[in-house]
Amino acid sequence: MENITILGTGWLGLPLAKMLLAEGFSVKGSTTSAHKMPFLKTEGIDAFQIKVTSEGIEGKIEEFLSETDILIIDFPPGLRKNPEIHYSEAIKKLAEAIEASGVKKLIFVSSISVYEETESFPMYTEDTLPNATSASGKEIISAEKILRENAIFDTTVIRFGGLMGAGRHPVKYLAGRKAIANPMGPVNLIHLEDCLLVIKKLLENAIFGEVYNAVFPLNPPKERYYQQKAREMGLELPQFDHYLPSVGKVISASKVMRELGVEFGAGI
Repeated sequence: MENITILGTGWLGLPLAKMLLAEGFSVKGSTTSAHKMPFLKTEGIDAFQIKVTSEGIEGKIEEFLSETDILIIDFPPGLRKNPEIHYSEAIKKLAEAIEASGVKKLIFVSSISVYEETESFPMYTEDTLPNATSASGKEIISAEKILRENAIFDTTVIRFGGLMGAGRHPVKYLAGRKAIANPMGPVNLIHLEDCLLVIKKLLENAIFGEVYNAVFPLNPPKERYYQQKAREMGLELPQFDHYLPSVGKVISASKVMRELGVEFGAGI
């Protein structure tokens, strides 16, 4: 079995590591928190404390990347809380370390935020050039480009939709809020279990140098969807603003279904 290294064992990275260990892989995993190290080790993960920033990399990155067959990059950019973070510069520093390590195969966990939302609700496929105009979207586009254009290693990019599952659901942050924009904008969500399935299928098919969008292939309007979810969870209904036209987008997952045989089963 191959040795897999996961940079970032958080909401997605930790269950991913557990899944891979159960499949018989040898797994290294990183965290930025010293207090999380003992927990990762009890889970059977070869744990390292690593922090990647635009200034450089803290921790034993050479040892972390050594004897790695496949590196999965899954650390949050933090752009939602701080759009001024130079995420692409951090990825550039990481790419230099990967070059030096000899790792040849990468999976980069990205986001559909690389695609712009407009009033026409465009459908985006992997053939669409990323066109985000926000500062955070541009940072993620630049990060993808740094990894995909590197001639030393092959990177497959997975652009996940809004993440949900394991107690996490966007409606919890919207419940009771007023004047929420874009009531008619389509939702583009994916459950944790389907995220894991996509990565598992990617590893089984051993396809590198590609880009895949991954969202559940149903895109109901936000107002209808989130108000229904709030009712189901017994939460206060979110209220939407219909004064301004809605903007949005529809993300196609047809490629990941066709090429990797992914059947989204967890729902939204």
